[in-house]
Amino acid sequence: MAKDGVAVAVARLFVAVKISPEVAERICRAQDRLAPLLKDIRWIRRESLHLTLKFLGHVEDSRIDDVETAAQVAVAPLPRFDVSCRGLGAFPDIRRPRVLWAGLEGGALPALADATEQALEPLGFPREKRDFRPHLTIGRWREGARGGDALGRVVDDWRGRDFGRFAVDEAVLFQSTLRRDGAVYTALKTFPLRAN
Repeated sequence: MAKDGVAVAVARLFVAVKISPEVAERICRAQDRLAPLLKDIRWIRRESLHLTLKFLGHVEDSRIDDVETAAQVAVAPLPRFDVSCRGLGAFPDIRRPRVLWAGLEGGALPALADATEQALEPLGFPREKRDFRPHLTIGRWREGARGGDALGRVVDDWRGRDFGRFAVDEAVLFQSTLRRDGAVYTALKTFPLRAN
């Protein structure tokens, strides 16, 4: 990226919560079972499964320290908590799906996301206009794909499926590097939540 004719180093960043290896394993087993039923979908790899709290986009390297400080201040006062992963759904809807997700339930997730939003807004990262809906993206449809009856049946059949619980004890600043075979996420810094 160039600024006033000078090259500026930037990174594509987001703040997220990692999930436990046990829940990731259950999600991967579900993907294997769903693959024959759902066409034109690109499955998210185990190491890339996460809950996004705030997508920042391209951030100049010189601003990353400020982002880290703000995120740490936001997260530190919040107590650790548990989250349940249950059921499947699609965004924006079943007829025109772009994202297949597994639901996340935990009373403190909205508070964690809101604290992150509030802390980063003064640094020039606008608040998300859409309501926060906690989920794990587990697959993405290719452009123009249609869900139809097969997706409707899958969502109904898997509505109550329990993928397990996991502890949320930190948030993580990730760098996303886009590659032909999908994005690769690198953890840059962790922000511990308050011990109970």
